[in-house]
Amino acid sequence: MLFPSKDKFIQMGCASMVQNGKRFVSVPALLLSIAPLAGCGGGSTGGSGQTGGAQGGAAGDKKQTTLEFWSIVAPGNADYDAYMKAIKKFEDQHPEIKLNITTVSFEVLHDKLVAAINAGNPPDISWGLSEWIGEFSKMDGLADLTEKFNAWSEKDSIYPNVMKGVTVGGKIVAIPHYLGIRALLYHEDMLKQAGLSAPPKTWEEPLAAPPKIKQATGKYAFGIAGSGVRSPQELIAYLASNDLELATPTKDGKYKNTWKDNPDEMKRAAEVFQFYKNLKDKEVMSPDAKAWGYQEEDTNFAQGQYAMVVDGNWMSAHVKENPDTMKDVKVAAPPSGKKPATFMEIAPMFVFKKAKNPEAGWELAKYVMSKDYQGSEYNNYRSPRKDVQRDDMWGKDFTTLANIGIFFPNVSLGGITQAMIDSLQRVLVKNEEPQKAAEWLSDQINQQLKQNGEYGEK
Repeated sequence: MLFPSKDKFIQMGCASMVQNGKRFVSVPALLLSIAPLAGCGGGSTGGSGQTGGAQGGAAGDKKQTTLEFWSIVAPGNADYDAYMKAIKKFEDQHPEIKLNITTVSFEVLHDKLVAAINAGNPPDISWGLSEWIGEFSKMDGLADLTEKFNAWSEKDSIYPNVMKGVTVGGKIVAIPHYLGIRALLYHEDMLKQAGLSAPPKTWEEPLAAPPKIKQATGKYAFGIAGSGVRSPQELIAYLASNDLELATPTKDGKYKNTWKDNPDEMKRAAEVFQFYKNLKDKEVMSPDAKAWGYQEEDTNFAQGQYAMVVDGNWMSAHVKENPDTMKDVKVAAPPSGKKPATFMEIAPMFVFKKAKNPEAGWELAKYVMSKDYQGSEYNNYRSPRKDVQRDDMWGKDFTTLANIGIFFPNVSLGGITQAMIDSLQRVLVKNEEPQKAAEWLSDQINQQLKQNGEYGEK
């Protein structure tokens, strides 16, 4: 099952992902203190507390480099055994490198990394979230991996748009670990009962389906997350589908939201908010969906409470718990506006600029991108490699959408994503006119960019 992404981890201390999620048993919330993992690699990994220097053991008399690696996969996680099996292969292939794995929950990982970067004492390599790339780059905390990546013989195996997501100012500053791609999930039986032969391909189609679905099944047609961390992920995908960028790069290497500078862009932004308003006003979605977070969105779909949702392949974790209501679920591309697009969370690993062992860190990073690791049971259904696809609907039906995947701009996102959540609430709760909500969000994005020193003019 998919490993938790922030989507779930940040809001649940313990769960079932996260988005990645989360949907599969998350790291316990009590993992707030960093604790070494035991037993990776037959005793050569974890639990030592050592920070470097020469080691004996697997390499005999040869000196070992101790690589400090911060990970979020803890014992008890559904993916733990498969993950550790894949990691052990790296140790077997690199006896000169000793992994000292430290487990940190996503809830506290960001702040611990910020503190470590500021103190000049980061780990050599760490898990992370794509939302942190811009912030850590601004802190000058990340190693420039451009030269190493370009010299890597397998670089062409990675989707080009994925590499754009880990590039800042022309420099590759992270490596892609896995992809949290979103697709349209639909209950095929509900659509058939309503006389619908195929899932919607455009925004207009789900708006026309509700009366048929409601009359035939008594269920709502569509689901959204109206609040919480997933709602901006859904919103940015709809914006991209209407050919809009959240923040456009400027010639000075910074960013600006340009909607208010271009009447056509503002019109298209208003259309996105009108789509949300129509979902509510035409009863396409449950009235409660405006307050749903990821848990309600996922659980209600898994239990057959509505017909369609744009969601991730972590939903496969719900099959065991809901075999009857999940047996008819199928996967398709999300409905689109001006062009096909879907949100793609690029889960990165970071090698830090002040790492004590940057070369060993790159060896692990390179292994994580390899076909050996990506093709393992742990990662074969969410790989950033073009040549790795698990042959089932939770694998290939999602990864085939990677070419239309979009992602957040590499800027400091905290205030921006909150403004995106608030803009949806203005439409769904306060009944604000769509164009006013779009104008408000444009202003908020630029205000946040200015506050963070990331605002530029074209």
